Amino acid sequence: MSPTAPSEVRRHCLVSGRVQMVGFRAYAARRADELGLVGWVRNRPDGRLETVAQGPLPAVLEYIDFLREGPPAAQVEQVQIEEEAAGPGLPPFSIAG
Repeated sequence: MSPTAPSEVRRHCLVSGRVQMVGFRAYAARRADELGLVGWVRNRPDGRLETVAQGPLPAVLEYIDFLREGPPAAQVEQVQIEEEAAGPGLPPFSIAG
């Protein structure tokens, strides 16, 4: 998949609630990889989960729906979504430091 394909979108999301120490990052990375997305996911010091995902719109929307549910031990309260311009530079989906 070309990172600059015109049909691709990028979304930056912040997930609030009980989203750390519940396996959310690994769960999200696995789902994003299954969907063929590029980007990253990480824990933030403020207790939220942060992720950037890029790929075809249907796959990115499915990933966002997944974020709203999270893994079984998570309790998602809110998902803030910001549209960004799709472009090159994102790695295969990974867990960021």
